[in-house]
Amino acid sequence: MISERLHLYFQLLRLHRPIGILLLLWPTLWGVWIAAEGQPAWLVVLIFTLGTVLMRSAGCAINDYADRHIDKHVKRTQDRPLTSGKVSERETIWLAVGLALLAFVLILPLHPLTWLMAFPAAFLAGSYPFTKRFFAIPQAYLGIAFGFGIPMAFAATLGEVPPVAWVLLLANVCWAIAYDTEYAMVDRDDDIHLGIHSSALFFGRYDVLAVMLCYLLTLLLLALAGKMAGLGATYFVGLLAAAAIAGYHYTLIKTRSRENCFKAFLHNNWFGAAVFAGLAADYVLR
Repeated sequence: MISERLHLYFQLLRLHRPIGILLLLWPTLWGVWIAAEGQPAWLVVLIFTLGTVLMRSAGCAINDYADRHIDKHVKRTQDRPLTSGKVSERETIWLAVGLALLAFVLILPLHPLTWLMAFPAAFLAGSYPFTKRFFAIPQAYLGIAFGFGIPMAFAATLGEVPPVAWVLLLANVCWAIAYDTEYAMVDRDDDIHLGIHSSALFFGRYDVLAVMLCYLLTLLLLALAGKMAGLGATYFVGLLAAAAIAGYHYTLIKTRSRENCFKAFLHNNWFGAAVFAGLAADYVLR
């Protein structure tokens, strides 16, 4: 039945788990708001929001395709549509390609520089799942892939990518290492068994310290970006709120329990939201 097939695609694309969309959306919105000095065109906001959903969904499909032989050996992923055989490999590839093409069509009304930047963005999203085979900290690569909407937002609004965009992107890389290390701490035993690289394995017994240092670097880089963009006190209040959230994550991950590490990972939505709230409020209150 069509409804059953759509439900399987819904699961394959992780639309029932929006945390990935949110972790991709918040830094994109940081870029959109700063590029437009707090007054973004709503068409740009709509395009980047929908593009975020489409590219994250395409990324999930590619991830499951890349891990189709690995996921069979992990209890948490054995029942995924592709792994269980309910969705074919061909369907998965066509879904990923179709969603990526649709995302590209979305950006056609924007500045041509945005079109050019879509190609490295697509490459980063499509290649990330394979980096776990050889890259010691694939979470850093994820941070670039998840943050590439930042320079694209500046390209769409300004027709160029100023230095502040790259500072924001670097901040997102540090944030991604922090939150995805928390996620990797949940899967540490499975990753060891399967020979997959992750930051949790790379940092070893210093994993908690590494996560907190990455949060600190994230906040320092965001503070630098705020200074470069001429943002005021309200923005920095948002950063203080984000710092408090990072502190709360320490209380969750310090025991390295799977349940609390996963809870910390999910809670990163509020870290990104706090930064955006301070950013948006600063522009409103000017």
